[in-house]
Amino acid sequence: MEITVRKSDLLQELLLLQGVVERKTTMPILANILAEATPEGKLLLAATDLELGLQSACAATVKKSGACALPARRLLDYVRLLPEADIALKRLENHWVSLRCGRANTRMVGMSRENFPELAVFPPAGAITLPAAPLRAMIQKTIFAISSEETRYTLNGALLVLKPSSLALVATDGHRLAHIVQDQLALGGVTAELRALVPRKAMAELLGLLEEAPAEAAVEFAQDDTHLFFRVPLAGAEPGAEGSRRLLSARKLTGQFPNFEAVLPKAPMVPVPLNRQEFMDSIKRVAQFADERSHLIRVRLEENKVIVASSNSDMGESDEELATAYTGAPMLIGFNSAYLQQFLEVVDEDEVLLEVKDENSAGQLRPNASDGAQYRYVVMPMRI
Repeated sequence: MEITVRKSDLLQELLLLQGVVERKTTMPILANILAEATPEGKLLLAATDLELGLQSACAATVKKSGACALPARRLLDYVRLLPEADIALKRLENHWVSLRCGRANTRMVGMSRENFPELAVFPPAGAITLPAAPLRAMIQKTIFAISSEETRYTLNGALLVLKPSSLALVATDGHRLAHIVQDQLALGGVTAELRALVPRKAMAELLGLLEEAPAEAAVEFAQDDTHLFFRVPLAGAEPGAEGSRRLLSARKLTGQFPNFEAVLPKAPMVPVPLNRQEFMDSIKRVAQFADERSHLIRVRLEENKVIVASSNSDMGESDEELATAYTGAPMLIGFNSAYLQQFLEVVDEDEVLLEVKDENSAGQLRPNASDGAQYRYVVMPMRI
C-alpha cells in the first residue's frame, strides 16, 4: 500500500472513528483502524468494537493498493500535530508503516489486515430512506434519556418506530421518558409499522455522522437478523460512488422495550406556561444548593407564580420566583434538577409547558409551540 492523502481529510475521518474504537479490550486488534487503499483512488477506513462498526472513506492518490491495521489513538494524535500538507503513507515489511509530511518522517508499528474482524455487510434489499435533518433533531431530543445502567439492558437504547408517514423515537431510564414523533414524512420502503431498538452508543455515533451530512440528505436504514445499519452520505461526495457514504452497523439489543404508551399521560393535566430560558436559568442557580446525589429541587405552584427552591444543611438554600398564568390549586412537587435541565437545553422554542396532575403523579414538559414534531418529556416526581 502506498498513498498520498490530505491531512484535513484524513483527520476528519480519524476523529469520527475514535468513538467506535475499543479502548479497554483483551483483543489488541480492536484498538486499531483498518486502512485500505483502492485502485479507484479512495482510502477506506473502518473501526469496530465487535458491537459497533463504522466504515468511512476519504479521497487519496493511490500509487499501490493494499491494506493494513494502524493504532487508532496514536495515529490520530500524530496526524493532529502534522502541518497542513499532504501525507505520504506507505506500508513496509512486517506491518510497519511510514508517514511523511513536510519535514516529518515517522515509522509506526501496525498489525496484519487478516487479524481485523470482518464487519457486517449492508443488506442488498429492504433499505428504508429516512430524512437526515429530522432524524438528527429527534436524536438530540431523546438520547440523554437513555439509561446508562448496564444492568437495565433493554433500556440501553432508544426505540425507533417507523410508519409509512411518520418517524418516532422513544428513550427512558425508568425515571423519565422522552418521546418525539415527526409526522407528514414520506419514508420510502415502509409499508407497515416497524420497530428497532438502537443502542445508546450507536445513537451517539449516528448523531455525529448526521451532523457531518448534507442538510437535505437521506439516510438509508436496514436491518438483518443480528445488526442494524445506517448509511449516511458524505458532504460533497458523488452519490453512489465508492466511499461516498459512511456506514454505521450496530449489533441489535435483545429483549422487550417497555410499554411506553402506558407511561404517557392520558388524563387532562393542568398547564403551567413558562419562559424556557428563565426557567432553565433559575433551575441552574437553585440547583447549586441541591443535594449532590439526588439533585432534588422543589417546584411550588401558586396562583400566577412558580417558586423553584432547594436547600442543603451543609451549603445553604436558594429560591426563585417566576411569573406564570397558573390558576390551579397550590401544589408542591419534587424533581431531579438535572432531568429538567437536559430537556430545557435541547428545546428550541421560547416557551414551554410544565403540565401537572397532582403532587404524586408524573409531570410532563413539552414545547408550547410545535415545529412540526410532537415532543413530550415525562418526569417522575421525587419524594420531598
